[in-house]
Amino acid sequence: MRVLVVEDERRLADAIARGLRREGMAVDVSGDGADALAKARVVRYDVLVLDRDLPAVHGDQVCRAVRAERPEAGIIMLTAAGGLEDLVEGLSMGADDYLAKPFRFAELVARIRALGRRKAPSRPPLLSHGDLELDPARRIVTRSGEPVDLARKEFAVLEALMEADGATVSAEQLLERVWDEHTDPLTNVVRMTIMTLRRKLGDPPVVETVIGVGYRIAR
Repeated sequence: MRVLVVEDERRLADAIARGLRREGMAVDVSGDGADALAKARVVRYDVLVLDRDLPAVHGDQVCRAVRAERPEAGIIMLTAAGGLEDLVEGLSMGADDYLAKPFRFAELVARIRALGRRKAPSRPPLLSHGDLELDPARRIVTRSGEPVDLARKEFAVLEALMEADGATVSAEQLLERVWDEHTDPLTNVVRMTIMTLRRKLGDPPVVETVIGVGYRIAR
């Protein structure tokens, strides 16, 4: 899941980003509304965690613009005001969810995951291919009934490939979905992750390379 955290209080934004990355999400951070709009127009984020009171461009304007230009993106608004009137106003601008500060981090994670599931195309609770199974909710992978211990990025790459159901996924698409904006687009991190993933999944090979195009689950 690719998430944009828009929060002008830097320490809070960094803390949220660190926590979400530990949950296996790819996270970018914006400190003002103008920067958030610029990023949202380039990257197709699954969810935006959007503070309402932002400099440069107010969070309300960001919310309206993202909803108009990226209707598929989920938006969770954060605010210091937690009254019913604020909740109604936030939802009326196009937000999908609304969370008052201070909030419990576990609740934010649960809301992001729930929103991501609602916005994503319908898919089975378990992804499977032959003797390989992936449980997105519990973050468990098994092959022939035996658990496979994957790092967060390896799990996310495998999930993306299994969701594609045999279609080829380019390295650029995997970079956008699994890594964040600080990753060098010329890096070989995707290739190295695929190599490690293949080794851990064992034989017969599950992931194929389509030369010059990308990767796919073996047919």
